[in-house]
Amino acid sequence: MIFLKNILFLVVLLLSDMLYSQSFKADSYTASEVENMNRWQLLKYDGLNVFNGVAYSYSRPFHWEKRDLYRAGATTLLVSGLYSFDQESSDYFRDQEKDIPELLRDFGWYFGSPQNNYGVTAGVYAYGLLTKDPKWRRTGVLMISSASAGGLLQQILKTITGRARPETGFGRHEFRPFSGESGFRSFPSGHTVLGFTTAYALAKQFENPYVKAGIYTVGLISPVSRLWAGAHFLTDVVLSMVITIATVEAVDRYLDTRNGYGDKRYGTGKTGQRPQKIVFNLTATSNSIGLTLNF
Repeated sequence: MIFLKNILFLVVLLLSDMLYSQSFKADSYTASEVENMNRWQLLKYDGLNVFNGVAYSYSRPFHWEKRDLYRAGATTLLVSGLYSFDQESSDYFRDQEKDIPELLRDFGWYFGSPQNNYGVTAGVYAYGLLTKDPKWRRTGVLMISSASAGGLLQQILKTITGRARPETGFGRHEFRPFSGESGFRSFPSGHTVLGFTTAYALAKQFENPYVKAGIYTVGLISPVSRLWAGAHFLTDVVLSMVITIATVEAVDRYLDTRNGYGDKRYGTGKTGQRPQKIVFNLTATSNSIGLTLNF
């Protein structure tokens, strides 16, 4: 079944790469031209970049470098280790649900729901468009493109893998591909993909590490709430977060090649210094593996 997941993922990426083409084109507009656009022109410019950002994120595995392969290997080892404790970890989280405030549980559900999540992302983009602020427009485009890419991928994977949810009682080994039943759509977690995509993308708007950490914490409520509810196993949530981070980073780097979003986030900028970032890294050695958060 794991092999089937990997094959499906590669097929989706290949089709997207063929659509987008490996010959990446430079932005046809200069920064000054974008700055002088009216709001309708900006909307069209940003809409095109939303579409291209989705295709670009799907194409990235075909351009991985050695360190990316190491991270993929580390992810595989991490998830394989967690898979051994999927049932035990699920039982633990479900036992905690009765002690969690209802307000917190409800927030996790609503924040990760598509209709509410896209309402937030649309609001962020609308603010950037109305004010013609390139940084907030970029954040809105980043959110919409990343959520669309991750949302499409997770819907396909849910259908193909057909993994049983913990609440069904079938256990971590039960898979029923193409069953169409809601109880067999555990991998990946849609609430995790949408909720953490919004938080991770929004956090890029801020430089203060404490503000970033606070936004990340809010973004983690949806993933954890799904564990409390018995809707997903721990590996479903962890893999969904890995997909989310990789997707947002890919789209963000695509937007860095466009001229309509202010200073380059990954360039040297006006001061000649790279901007401070919080970066998630998967690390692995001969006897350890972990997820680190670098400030």
